[in-house]
Amino acid sequence: MSLDTHVASLNQKHAEIEDVIAREELRPHPDAMRLMELKKQKLRLKEELIRLRVRH
Repeated sequence: MSLDTHVASLNQKHAEIEDVIAREELRPHPDAMRLMELKKQKLRLKEELIRLRVRH
């Protein structure tokens, strides 16, 4: 997998998680634990994207 393909994949996953978070936050009673885990996943993806940009 090329670097560009990998970065695009990570960006797509990041966007998908953002969508899930937005939908969860709109629910009448959002699941705080689910939101916390989703936000951690989103942060890990963002950190990996930053690492990739710094290395290349």
